[in-house]
Amino acid sequence: MMALNADIAFTGGLSGDVTYGFLDGKIQSRRHHHPRVVLNADGNTVLRILREELARCDEFIFSVAFVTPNAIAMLKQELVEFSGRGTIVTSDYLGFNSPSAFSELLNLANLGIDVRIHSADAFHPKGYIFKSADVVTAMIGSSNLTGNAIVKNHEWNLKVTAANNSDLAVQLADLAGNQLADSQPLSQEWIDLYAAQYTPPPPRKKIEIAKKQEQADEQLIDEVAAGLSGSSGLGGDINWADQLMPILPNQMQSEALKALEKVRLSGESKAIVISATGTGKTILSALEVRAAHPQRFLFVVHREQILDKTMKEYRRVIGGDADQFGKLAGVSKQSDRKYVFATVQTLSQDVVLQLIEPDTFDYVIVDEAHRVGSPTYKKVLAYLKPKFLLGLTATPERSDGFNVFEFFDYNVPYEIRLNHALEENMLSPFHYYGIADVTLDDESVRDSSEDLSHLVTADRVHHVVDALTKYGQAGAAPKGLIFCSRKDEANALSAALNQQKLRGKALRTLSLSGDDSIERREQVVSQLEAGDLDYILTVDIFNEGVDIPSVNQVVMLRQTQSAIVFVQQLGRGLRKAPMKDYLVVIDFIGNYANNYMIPIALFGDESLNKESLKEKLIATEQAGVMAGLSSIRFDKIAQQRVLDSIRTTALDSIQKLRGSMQAMQNRVGQAPRLFDFYRFKSVDPVLLATKKENYPTLVKSLLSIDHDLGTDELRALSLLSHEVLTSKRIHEFVLVRELLSNDSITFDQFAAAVREYGLEPTKRELLSAVETLSLANHAQVDQTRYGIRLASIENDSITPDAGFRHSYRTHGSFTEEVDDLLQTGVALVSDRYIGGYPFIVGGQYSRKEVTRLLGVPRKWTSTLYGYKVDMESKTCPIFVTLHKSEDVSASTAYQDELVDPSHLRWFTRSRRTLTSDEVRRIVNNEVDLHVFVKKDDAEGTEFFYLGKADSRNAQQAKMAGKDNEPLDVVTMDLHFEDSIDSALYDYLSPNSDLT
Repeated sequence: MMALNADIAFTGGLSGDVTYGFLDGKIQSRRHHHPRVVLNADGNTVLRILREELARCDEFIFSVAFVTPNAIAMLKQELVEFSGRGTIVTSDYLGFNSPSAFSELLNLANLGIDVRIHSADAFHPKGYIFKSADVVTAMIGSSNLTGNAIVKNHEWNLKVTAANNSDLAVQLADLAGNQLADSQPLSQEWIDLYAAQYTPPPPRKKIEIAKKQEQADEQLIDEVAAGLSGSSGLGGDINWADQLMPILPNQMQSEALKALEKVRLSGESKAIVISATGTGKTILSALEVRAAHPQRFLFVVHREQILDKTMKEYRRVIGGDADQFGKLAGVSKQSDRKYVFATVQTLSQDVVLQLIEPDTFDYVIVDEAHRVGSPTYKKVLAYLKPKFLLGLTATPERSDGFNVFEFFDYNVPYEIRLNHALEENMLSPFHYYGIADVTLDDESVRDSSEDLSHLVTADRVHHVVDALTKYGQAGAAPKGLIFCSRKDEANALSAALNQQKLRGKALRTLSLSGDDSIERREQVVSQLEAGDLDYILTVDIFNEGVDIPSVNQVVMLRQTQSAIVFVQQLGRGLRKAPMKDYLVVIDFIGNYANNYMIPIALFGDESLNKESLKEKLIATEQAGVMAGLSSIRFDKIAQQRVLDSIRTTALDSIQKLRGSMQAMQNRVGQAPRLFDFYRFKSVDPVLLATKKENYPTLVKSLLSIDHDLGTDELRALSLLSHEVLTSKRIHEFVLVRELLSNDSITFDQFAAAVREYGLEPTKRELLSAVETLSLANHAQVDQTRYGIRLASIENDSITPDAGFRHSYRTHGSFTEEVDDLLQTGVALVSDRYIGGYPFIVGGQYSRKEVTRLLGVPRKWTSTLYGYKVDMESKTCPIFVTLHKSEDVSASTAYQDELVDPSHLRWFTRSRRTLTSDEVRRIVNNEVDLHVFVKKDDAEGTEFFYLGKADSRNAQQAKMAGKDNEPLDVVTMDLHFEDSIDSALYDYLSPNSDLT
């Protein structure tokens, strides 16, 4: 029984938003329909607005001059789920829109979207209209429906909303009607005529742009060479790179080359470069060989089919006569050339290897270097004695226990992983669609261990074809890889798909497995590249070592068992290629326990931290895209399956931590430090340091590496780990450093040390930092738990614990542990938090962290449920769990509601009135109100910080208690100083796609 109507405190609905937006920005409104300037800035995008409006409208019309397939792909999930009436009007103005863009638009007709071609000679609008039951919204400005315009470009757009009976609504309706009257439906016949006379932009312009940027883009040259060869009738063997421009390193390659030179000049004899698939490892290695000037050079590969292309690319970079380049594979035995390219299978043969002196080659490069632990590679590399050995790999991590890093003497001069490569525009953008796999009749989900008949049913085949139709590129012929869970599934599914049609054409698929010969695999791949095949179905044979740049679809019809394998399979389609705009990834997601691996793989997040994964999901939702104009979208069922997996999986289980720590031990060649996990972007160091009493104890437990630390030293490390490393500000780290360097310091000296970091600390902040070390105002359980205090206050001076300081100065092992913890903590604070602000909006904080950062007694933590007013600091933290569990008592089942990004409807404790002391201080805004929210108790102990708020519209109300007796309660609106990000609002709100 709630006496308060949900709308009572607001100036009603649309009228309130209009008043706020046009007349008085100080009034309170819901801000659902206020006018907004829409830019691609500050974490928000035009794409985000389009997605929001499509999710809540009943009808839309887009009128845009220019459209790209990339933009349609970014909106595909919203258009798939849209159930109303949709219209898109465009034209052939200036010939900007490609035939493939029109094909993508025509494919939207399968979703019920009406696509039309306008008759105007100079059609140049950029408008979006969304109509619902009560209002109409229009966004008009500079953004066309192109990938850059809705995500990246500097654009100006204005979004306004009007009631359906308003004059603006009538004008917009007339405008939409005229658009329809002056346009005709898009048809395949129209597209065919357009394509017959369509001329793409000339390649010469691209060459000039590349020259201006003074960088050589391998893909660009390939495109231009192909274009010029086709137009001139000249053969493809001409060295077009020499004709057009020299091969110059791009930014990534320049950095890698400098790092490699540094390693070589330092006297090292080995190194390994880690570079994501498709990032140009071959060109990089050729540039390195050109820079190193070896007398003789050897390149070793695992598969013969990539040798010819490798030799061609090396010759483009290095130059020289053809007879300087030799092949050592199969029947070709040209081991006497200056530059030799060999397969390990041929090279490892005794009759071949014995004809080569061990020091013949002064520079050796091993491709797919993670294989160096295999017998053939061991044999070859144990025999050869080059001056320098370089390994190239995308995935150095091994599951067989072999330490690749140790083999290369732990020298990793350069590393570029997937996300970095996307940011640098080195890979093809991809659009990932996570969609729910179909269920069986009993609502269970297929598993790879099931009977084959369950994996290849008519329903599932139809579901797959439907997904390929909806999400695949209509404007490009499919060249896809479908990864299955079993060989018999791949065979049976291929046969079933070959009985189906895709957009009116018979599907052409083949299955491949490890049982097929190399010749058979090469033949099938050639068919795919030539366009004689649509899809290859396989299990794992294309995870690595295969280069098929033209692949434009990757379909995952199997459970994600490994983030590494996921990235390997994704990488099969990320290489750039002529006429390839982007890669489509379709992932069929069942109700699997390890679905949490999907965001780990997509984001490259190895932190094992649930909060980190949630933050990345929210950030991607907010921006609409991730690095390099790639996008990630889930349908509602698949999304829920992934989030459920994250919530229910112990990401920080001992087993997972042991695996991660062993991998890091392999990488650094010793017991890893906390800072190693930070610098290599691996497991969250805070998680490692707090999993047990302290980090050395965890290392002993998981890696069986003992330590020589005493009891008090371990206690000190426990306090530093659980209290200082988690502090989320610089003050504690500065204090520890000062105390270890001095017999004592004054508060003025402490403040001066903090100012060196550009901060102006308050006395309360300084005292709170001291209490972190002294445990003053902490709960008794904490004081007992640590059994040690690291600082105390004497005569207004701060004095370190004598034993702590003595151990630090005299015991090297303890010194290293403390320094590691402090170095890591300072780096984390610098990366994650903003100096001068106690909290970051959108950051996640526990109750104990809130008490520390507000400078209130730490012992409040155990009783800080709901809210607490502290008049000394004039603050009041408010903690809200939006979705109460069913076992919450009636007297605490408050109907708190996050109304919109600016307002929270909040209830005080029951049995409170407007005259209650704490309530009165909150209502009168006598204290700073800091609002922390989580969705439900399953979220753990962390709350999202929504910002400082002021109280408005407080009213006395009644709520139902036990046995429905009426209880006094005060409800009010908490208005945030700054609106929270809409993606965070979506995540927390009950109707969120992310809930």
